[in-house]
Order: sequence, then C-alpha cells, then structure tokens
Amino acid sequence: MTYSGVVTVGGPADVHELPDLMISKVAVGPMNNNAYLLRCRATDEQLLIDAAADPHTLLSLIGESGIASVVTTHRHQDHWNALREVVDATGARTLAGRYDAEGIPVPTDVAVDDGDTVRVGRVELTARHLVGHTPGSIALVYDDPHGHPHVFTGDCLFPGGVGNTWKDPEAFESLINDVETKLFDRLPDETWVYPGHGDDTTLGAERPHLAEWRKRGW
Repeated sequence: MTYSGVVTVGGPADVHELPDLMISKVAVGPMNNNAYLLRCRATDEQLLIDAAADPHTLLSLIGESGIASVVTTHRHQDHWNALREVVDATGARTLAGRYDAEGIPVPTDVAVDDGDTVRVGRVELTARHLVGHTPGSIALVYDDPHGHPHVFTGDCLFPGGVGNTWKDPEAFESLINDVETKLFDRLPDETWVYPGHGDDTTLGAERPHLAEWRKRGW
C-alpha cells in the first residue's frame, strides 16, 4: 500500500518502504505524538525516534527483534514519556542533542552534535542541531542513495510553519534561520518531512511560505 503518513492514536502503523530502510510511523499519547521505527533492511537493526508515550504500543511495534537505540529529538516531556520503559525492556542505548540531554531524565548515552552521524545497521543519518524550540533540538536527515532525502524534524518543522517559540522573537529568529539554512538551503523540494506531531509534508510544499512565516513571526 502507498504510504500516506496519516496515522491516529490507537490505529495501525503506516509503513514507508524504501530500498534500504523501512520507516514505520505511529501516533501515541494525548498530544498525538509521532514515533518512528527505522529498520535497516540489510541487517534488521532497528532505531526508534521519540519514545513519546504508550510503551505497550511502541514495544509491540518494535517486536521481538528489539532495537539498538532510541533517539530523542528534544527535551520536552511529551517526546520521552515512554523512554524509560522502552529502554528497560530493550536495553537500547539513548541518543539526544547535547544541549537537551540534561533535560531528559533518562540518561543519554550519546550526546549528538550538529553534523554527527547516527547509524541504524548500514544506514546513516545526519544530525542537524536546530535551536529555538529548545536549545538542543535535533533533526535527522537520511539522504537516500536511491531517491530523495527524508528528514525527521521533531517539533522544529511542521506543515505550515516552524515549531512553537512562545512569542520569543530571538528564539523564533534562531529556529527559522536554522531550519532555512540547515534544511531548506541544503535539501531539495522532494525531501520528505516527518514531524513530531501530525501529518507529513515535503520541503517543496513548505518552501514558498518561508517569507510568510518570517513576516508573521511564528
């Protein structure tokens, strides 16, 4: 079936099948958080992005093969509510942005900086540090050698705008600058965007609105 990226809490995962990587998306918790399970097709190693809530749902998605690691995109509690349970059940190592690690109560095994490589099996993703929603938010970019890139943006980029900066002009300026220079300026329109809540989008769908976002200030 064709991947749509539309999921609902309590509903099934939607699976994006790429040549080297399987991406399974589920919605969990009262804030409709997205969690993404990545599986390397060559090795079957798995990585989870944001153990947000509903550990039973996440562990069922992970299955008996377990996961090697969990990446937390940022320090906000709705993105790590199930992290302790998932780590205890799987023994997975934890990764988070260096400047958000202190705000996550489960210890971070690997502090991630801008440009660092995050691996799942033979698949490599590049971390991008995006400042503004939190001090240490990270996005993960998978540059698919067989097609267009894919980027997991946490709460830094959604359909219709960047993440919440709570009417702080400096935080907004920082976030939109980082999103523009590290994502829009480096990646093509076809880049698929997997946000921390809600439906997916592409950079091409959002690019025409960058000036509008800057003008409105959120």
